[in-house]
Amino acid sequence: MPIKILMPALSPTMEEGNLAKWLVKEGDTVSSGDVIAEIETDKATMEVEAVDEGTVGKILVAEGSEGVKVNEVIALLLEEGEDASALQGADAAPAPVPAQAKPEASAASAEQPAKSQAASAPAADTAPAKAPPAPATAEGGRIFASPLARRLASQNSLDLAAIGGSGPHGRIVKRDIDEALASGTGKAAAAPAAEAPKAASAPAPAMAKGPSSDQVLKLFEDGSYELVPHDGMRKTIAKRLTESKQTIPHFYVSVDCELDALLALRAQLNDAAPKDKEGKPAYKLSVNDMTIKALALALRDVPDANVSWTDEAMVKHKHSDVGVAVSIPGGLITPIVRSAEMKPLSVISGEMKDMGKRAKERKLKPEEYQGGTTAVSNMGMMGVKDFAAVVNPPHATILAVGAGEKRPVVKNDQLAIATVMTVTLSTDHRAVDGALGAELLGAFRGYIENPMSMLV
Repeated sequence: MPIKILMPALSPTMEEGNLAKWLVKEGDTVSSGDVIAEIETDKATMEVEAVDEGTVGKILVAEGSEGVKVNEVIALLLEEGEDASALQGADAAPAPVPAQAKPEASAASAEQPAKSQAASAPAADTAPAKAPPAPATAEGGRIFASPLARRLASQNSLDLAAIGGSGPHGRIVKRDIDEALASGTGKAAAAPAAEAPKAASAPAPAMAKGPSSDQVLKLFEDGSYELVPHDGMRKTIAKRLTESKQTIPHFYVSVDCELDALLALRAQLNDAAPKDKEGKPAYKLSVNDMTIKALALALRDVPDANVSWTDEAMVKHKHSDVGVAVSIPGGLITPIVRSAEMKPLSVISGEMKDMGKRAKERKLKPEEYQGGTTAVSNMGMMGVKDFAAVVNPPHATILAVGAGEKRPVVKNDQLAIATVMTVTLSTDHRAVDGALGAELLGAFRGYIENPMSMLV
């Protein structure tokens, strides 16, 4: 029976993707781990690896197809000994439990055979079931099974030792797992492992819907408009930020920071940067790089603010993983500088240049933009004086950075001119209240106005 290759879920928010490019063709032989396709998600372009070996029998979704649903069959893989005749009707058959299914789906499918097994238990006393064929094992007790079969067995809490193999040399393959699920055999003894995980928080309220296209177009009956369909990224941004504003009680704290000392130190550090043979400096620090470092150190100094909210407990993070909002065509993405409090400014600068470039090309890996403990959104380079950003869960804070500009200030009861930057901290008030937010901003301003302390 051909193996179904499914559209994978490459991120927690992904519901559909675009099949940008096939890297194999029909008739090619692939092994587990081979890159077979490129998928465009709502945030990036990702490579997809084969989870089993075989021959590409049929490609069902053409290169360049858009809006392919997660877990939709995109190709069929022939196992050893199978030929094209095995493909007849395979693409029309309902897909079995997919390898790339979400955890909730896997838990639910694992629960169903358990119920069937329990319901048929009384009958087993009078009519014993036919024993499955013994799986092929090596001398050391190793069970031969394909990577996909092992993965499905793990997801559905099946004991491979109790499942017979129908593949070459008695190898357990995907169809054996499907049959075990259908019959309820091979169920692992540790039933609690198949239990669906308890939700970490109460379900979010339904997202409020905006006006329909028809309602809006009635206001512009002269036809002076153009309809631009929403892409996956814009839909994801709309969904996440609407949920954020509906479920997170936002609180805002603003301070003004003087930048003159920081700008002077930045110039000195850039002048001192080592140069290559062509005279190109090894790094060029920006105000944004120093802002990331200052926020990371402030969270280290005020650990009670380096948290995430859950209904059961407060998650206190051990490192400052700072996400940085990067504008890309059609939306934005937030690559993360991990453990930023421990990294030199030159390293932070290099990482941001690399991730910023790959973000615009949609080449970031999910682990490079998912998670984090806080974020920075800097619109100062666009001339914005001040603004308030929306908290992006699971973060409890986000820092909105405005432009540095010459302003009149009072020093020693005398009027003076200084370069001042306004920053606004948005917080999840469940986790970071006003006093704690003010303490965090005070620590941040201390590093900005005394930048040498960031080098210690």
